[in-house]
Amino acid sequence: MAAAALGCRASGIPASQGIPGNRDHAGYTNQVTPPTQGTVLRELTTHSAEETIAFGHTLAGLLSPPKLILLRGDLGAGKTTLVKGIASAFDAAAEEDVTSPTFTLVHEYRGPRVKLYHIDLYRIDTPRELDTLALDDLRSEESILLIEWGEKFRRLLRDRDLEIVLDRTGESDRNIRVSS
Repeated sequence: MAAAALGCRASGIPASQGIPGNRDHAGYTNQVTPPTQGTVLRELTTHSAEETIAFGHTLAGLLSPPKLILLRGDLGAGKTTLVKGIASAFDAAAEEDVTSPTFTLVHEYRGPRVKLYHIDLYRIDTPRELDTLALDDLRSEESILLIEWGEKFRRLLRDRDLEIVLDRTGESDRNIRVSS
């Protein structure tokens, strides 16, 4: 589905997100890095949750497993809303069944062609805590990992296949940039 068919318009997006860093056990700051300057594959503005979900459906066409995707944006930027569309497009979950993994950290959605893992690292502060999640064990030829707050960890920044940045620009408006 084209951006125009979604009622979206191409738009610019700020280069950084202003998300605070975290401290590890040794007291070193694990700074959240600004979005990378990779090749922009898609960029648009959505004007409602429904348009963000519809764009998630469109994105599924770009996402063949295996993939590790970083979802970036402030709290309330629409990351989980976007995952609703992706999960639905892969027949892995109904939109209403996709919820934020803020407290459970990992949600798994299984479809006929793909296993989607929606991961939230907001509460994970150190590489050691990250290792306890065993994310490498989730990676397979049929998996797509959609990771929120993964930019806090250099390893995930290095290993990511795509980065999706969501920037809230109004009550319902979201600028979304997909880059490799």
